[in-house]
Amino acid sequence: MTELEAGLEAVLFAAGDAVPVERLAAALETSRERLLEAADALENLYDFENRGIMLLRLDDKLQLCSRPLYADAARRVTESRRPPSLTPAALEVLTIVAYRQPVTRAFIDQLRGVDSGGTVAGLVEKGLIEEAGRMDVPGRPILYRTTEAFLRTFAIKSLDELPELPALEENEQMELELDEDVTPQDVQTVTLTPPSASGTPQETE
Repeated sequence: MTELEAGLEAVLFAAGDAVPVERLAAALETSRERLLEAADALENLYDFENRGIMLLRLDDKLQLCSRPLYADAARRVTESRRPPSLTPAALEVLTIVAYRQPVTRAFIDQLRGVDSGGTVAGLVEKGLIEEAGRMDVPGRPILYRTTEAFLRTFAIKSLDELPELPALEENEQMELELDEDVTPQDVQTVTLTPPSASGTPQETE
């Protein structure tokens, strides 16, 4: 293990949370390229030796975490409460936000054909989605996006790893949100496949 790899390991261990690559490079006084090379080396080392920890990539951030294989043992020691499974409605809303973000609740409601207020609030409370500003239209509705906790929960490094879905027509979201004459019979309910094939997200510590 090189000095840079050891330094990266120490910094990530001390930080606990995900840290941006640029911030890590600055702290360790190295370039982004060398920092990412060190991260690759650490990740391969942990996997090759089947260590109890692993290096997690979340978009442009890095984090050390316990390997899922030892999640139960770690939970027993830390006495963490097992997070509840997501309901089908929550998974559907989460899928819409993940693929179409940032989106408003009105867009989610009209795409699903039902009121999603309680489900959206529950996902915000769980930390899987968050507010991402407001749309610049009358009423300034809140926009929602997924969080780092979403990436960790579904064990993906970035949104680019989500399976592809058919794209919306251009300006479809705007038309849905601004059309006040839409009636229930005009709204088509769409069934979406959640990112996790099993329907149950992985646990995060």
